[in-house]
Amino acid sequence: MLVRHKTYQRQNLFLTLFVFALILTCMMARLGYLMIYRADYYGVLAKELHERERAIKAERGKILDRNGNLLAGNVSVSTISVIHSQVKEPERVISILSKELEIDEATIRKKVEKVSSREKIKSNVEKEVSDRIRGYRLAGVTVDEDYKRYYEYGSLASKVLGFTGGDNQGIIGLEVSYEKFLKGIDGSILTMTTAGGTEIKNGAEDRIEPVAGWTLTTSLDLNVMKYANQVAYTLLEQKQAKTVEIIIMNPQNGEIYAMVNAPEFDLNHPYELTEGSEGLSQKEKMDKLNNQWRNLAVSDTYEPGSTFKVITTAAALEKGVVKMTDTFSCPGYKIVEDRRIRCHKTTGHGAETFLQGIMNSCNPVFMEVGARVGVSGMFEEINRFGILKKTGIDVPGEAGTIMHKKENVGAVELATMSFGQSFQLSPIRMLTSISQIINGGKSITPHFGVSATNSDGTVMKKFAYSSGDEVITEEKSKEICEALGHVVTEGGGKKAAVEGYMVGAKTGTSQKLPRGNGKYIASCMGFSPVENPQVIALVRIDEPQGLYYGGTIAAPAISSIYTNILPYLLEE
Repeated sequence: MLVRHKTYQRQNLFLTLFVFALILTCMMARLGYLMIYRADYYGVLAKELHERERAIKAERGKILDRNGNLLAGNVSVSTISVIHSQVKEPERVISILSKELEIDEATIRKKVEKVSSREKIKSNVEKEVSDRIRGYRLAGVTVDEDYKRYYEYGSLASKVLGFTGGDNQGIIGLEVSYEKFLKGIDGSILTMTTAGGTEIKNGAEDRIEPVAGWTLTTSLDLNVMKYANQVAYTLLEQKQAKTVEIIIMNPQNGEIYAMVNAPEFDLNHPYELTEGSEGLSQKEKMDKLNNQWRNLAVSDTYEPGSTFKVITTAAALEKGVVKMTDTFSCPGYKIVEDRRIRCHKTTGHGAETFLQGIMNSCNPVFMEVGARVGVSGMFEEINRFGILKKTGIDVPGEAGTIMHKKENVGAVELATMSFGQSFQLSPIRMLTSISQIINGGKSITPHFGVSATNSDGTVMKKFAYSSGDEVITEEKSKEICEALGHVVTEGGGKKAAVEGYMVGAKTGTSQKLPRGNGKYIASCMGFSPVENPQVIALVRIDEPQGLYYGGTIAAPAISSIYTNILPYLLEE
């Protein structure tokens, strides 16, 4: 019995030792696994526990005009934050930050008392204010360097340049289109801390320097923009218009010298409504801001009216259905099916050649020419000229053309299409298509971006755009240029003339929908020189009060702009 008991004890002892050895072996294996195979992983965790990372904002790339003038740059600002574990005098911190940052104490207190590694109090703090805060030497308060976007000319080209948000990221315009080139790469500061999150004095500090964004050189020209802006605001005031848009471009390569959308807004205060926000709900204010930021020259559509007759002319010449010497008769109207569609000269132009029809902007002539081209022919040609496609301009929000479906176009629709009514397209689409017709017949893409350079001035990228496809023969292009030159010297575009320069032009007047509402859009397209166009412009005046004809109010605007910019652009 005693022997059996001792044997039982030995078995229990052996079992206990075995279990202990097994547990010890497992623990050693686990420890070996953690120390050897998982060493990198837990090393990173330990490092994260004892390091605090603070971002160093990269300086955003500048935006320049074609001559190197600064349009968008940066000013030094700061981001103010608190580190809960390091705050020693919370009441003093709350009081000082509330006073200096003009934030109520309750908001500051909530962030100071929040147990977290870091709480941002305010960004984009002016240097003068941040220097004062730094001078208080508040434990637990950090003042980190940052940049704020600054626009040298306030509202100039606001809807083209766009602006940035609180995080310095592009919101609209070129700022968002070229975000990946402009934004740069943020750096960081790594400081050593205790497990409780307190920074270790004299501890090692790792710093990764930020990489500044690239500078964007654009095709915009500061001098041209100023002249165009002045003309737009003069029209806005004198004609009490809703808006005025002006685009000035090189028709040979699509480089845009100026794009005005009056009224513009202050890029340095983009969230301030130009017409005030008193009494508006947050949604109403946001809707108004979105409208205020909208680039109507790109994102809006309108009935082009008689400026579209340039397209009809090109289509008819390419199809070979008309010559400049062909004769027509205008009694002041044309009967199309059951519709009597009148000419702007209700008494009629009488007998006239096609060239005279262009000069007189005669609707019956163009209805006849449109009928000769036919529905299939017209759609074939407007496709060739890109009317139904977006231009691909390098700012966001481009509107597409609103056009009849081909199968729904009858004689009446074809007639109204031929003189630019019953469909809509954007101003930039209109100007681009005409540019392709007058530049010798080659396709272009309108654009602002030219190149991007790094902080050393090295060109990192030259932007390329689709161009060069033939849309009309060079012979027909020259013929149309000459005809549009006659519009200025002898026809309805005389007020677009500029002393010392040969200008070609086509005016337009279209009534807004619904018909009979008394609201019109007056426009004029003009280019120079006639024999080799280097500059083209479009002026569009939305809902002018009083006289509203394009030849009366938009053509003089072309003349005024060109009187100032042609000596500068063509003789530089």
